[in-house]
Amino acid sequence: MNADKIGRIIWHDLFSGDRQRSMEFYRRVAGWQYMTEHATDFAWGGGEKEFILALLDDEAGAGIAQTPEAFPNSWIAYVEVADVDAACAQAEKLGGTILREPFEVPGVGRNALLRDPAGALIGLALSRHDYPAPAQQFGPEVYLAGQSEFPTAFYSKLFDWTLSTEPNGADGDRRIVGSSSTEIARYVIGGIKDAESAWLPSVRVADARSAAREANLLGAQLLEGEPSRDRESSLLLMRDPDGASISLMEI
Repeated sequence: MNADKIGRIIWHDLFSGDRQRSMEFYRRVAGWQYMTEHATDFAWGGGEKEFILALLDDEAGAGIAQTPEAFPNSWIAYVEVADVDAACAQAEKLGGTILREPFEVPGVGRNALLRDPAGALIGLALSRHDYPAPAQQFGPEVYLAGQSEFPTAFYSKLFDWTLSTEPNGADGDRRIVGSSSTEIARYVIGGIKDAESAWLPSVRVADARSAAREANLLGAQLLEGEPSRDRESSLLLMRDPDGASISLMEI
């Protein structure tokens, strides 16, 4: 564990129902490359399975796994904590729901998966290696507000995250920042009809318009009522061809 990673999003997993299609999508839209690792104790399903690492510029920042039973096709962001078990216990007291109790990831660390009080999926991680947090593939996350408001007390007490009190910039969104004033995410209020609360990764692309056109050709869909259509915003929110929601962020 690196102390400077505490409270930061340090990894993403994509739960995909069609890994080959997902790999091709992100290769063409974001320029990712891939490496296959053989896991003797696979974290999502047990047993011996292949795990796909997604890379950019030789930096691995995400994994692609077959969607586990009872989970949706979706992205999961993992936040570094000092003690996964203690954080899980605290999350439950704060109104969260534990979906996957703390478990070991051989050679990596200890993880858990939960829902926040508004229903958004979020992962916990304790890294047992000295690699820094990946910085190439993703920008600050997007928290998409659904029928509930952002659970400020939950994230404040669990990760020491703060929600800005005033909209920041012309887009009108608020920012979620960590203890060192590092921007964790953009909080999008409204604009998506009937959407559930969710964490969306901001996938870095060289040209957002070109990437969006390519994504559309590959079967991605803009989210209905997507904010950039209705107001000034730099966000491009969409569902990838497998149904996982993402934001495209221009480098």
